[in-house]
Amino acid sequence: MSDVLIRPALIAAGGLSARARRAYTARRGGDRDAGVSTLEMVIITLGLIAVATLLVTAITLAVTRRTDQIK
Repeated sequence: MSDVLIRPALIAAGGLSARARRAYTARRGGDRDAGVSTLEMVIITLGLIAVATLLVTAITLAVTRRTDQIK
């Protein structure tokens, strides 16, 4: 169950971080038009929060399942 949640979350996190890295590299290179807009930063931040929420949910489910097995 947790693998079903973790794999897509990691793929989404990889995509978001690649986008942010590319924009950061372009900005450092002096390309002024390649900067990240405020809306893009908000979308990236919300995406990372969603990924973190999925990971916490998956870990919580795994711990709860393991605790119930021990009892």
